[in-house]
Amino acid sequence: MATAGDYYQVLGVDRSAGQQAIQRAYRKLARRYHPDINKDPGAEERFKDITEAYEVLSDEKKRARYDRYGEHWRQVPEDYAGPMPGTGPSGGSGRRRVRVNTGRGGYDDLGFGGVGFDDLLGGLFGGGFRGGRVQAPGADTEAEIELGVEDAYAGGRRRITLQTASGPRSYEVDIPAGVTDGQRIRLAGQGAGGLGGGPRGDLYLVVRLAPHPRYRVDGRDITVELPVAPWEGALGASVPVDTPGGPVQVQVPPGSSTGRRLRLRGRGMPHPKGTPGDLYAEVKVAVPARASETEQRLWKQLAAASTFDPRRQSPGGKGGSR
Repeated sequence: MATAGDYYQVLGVDRSAGQQAIQRAYRKLARRYHPDINKDPGAEERFKDITEAYEVLSDEKKRARYDRYGEHWRQVPEDYAGPMPGTGPSGGSGRRRVRVNTGRGGYDDLGFGGVGFDDLLGGLFGGGFRGGRVQAPGADTEAEIELGVEDAYAGGRRRITLQTASGPRSYEVDIPAGVTDGQRIRLAGQGAGGLGGGPRGDLYLVVRLAPHPRYRVDGRDITVELPVAPWEGALGASVPVDTPGGPVQVQVPPGSSTGRRLRLRGRGMPHPKGTPGDLYAEVKVAVPARASETEQRLWKQLAAASTFDPRRQSPGGKGGSR
């Protein structure tokens, strides 16, 4: 994880900010500093800091621990509800520095005032203090991974690389077929290192689906635009439509105008443990940018013969007479 400093300052929000304000701040900054958009030196590191701050402040439990324990919140077990570093049980200002072996080849200084050393460590780490050494499991961590719609649809084994405090680290990940936006993939034992030889926490990969030029994904349902010629929309036709699983034929009913949605049941995102989503082909009637002389003559004949007026649609959807 990036070293982001004060998360509220990173996102530019007050400590009392609500979730909507935090989300708005994150989206604004993420668009500005995303490395695919911003090529300035330092933009990528700034983007990591912004993402880390949002991951913590958008999670109520993590935010509460961060507000209580500050920069040391990851080192405090989730079930601990003791005093905030730097204050005594009664809010006193007496302080004593406690050096805790992090199990990573160094020590972290935690300031606790008015609390007995043995009582503090025994309560904080479940009695794991032995011979001047603390043992506790490592914290669970999260990281976002971006997948294309086709990759999320198909799933499969994939190698990913994440930026960590110690540098890039690669993982072999099994992506479930049909993984959805926001779904978490657990990598057991790949989180933060434990204290004093304690077990590592877990790493959770939060899936984010990348924007796609053709597909719009809502949960497990997928919508794709289906261009049709005017005569196909008017007379009906069997036309191919692209899906993440490959092209399929769809029957366009006669009288189909732009905006009509044709449902292809079960052609959306797969669901290994349930019902797959549906795919919706959204009709878009297209006309040629340039018509040949023959086409122009035929269009004029149709215009002269037809009584259809799209600006005078009846409630039933049929055009009125001119």
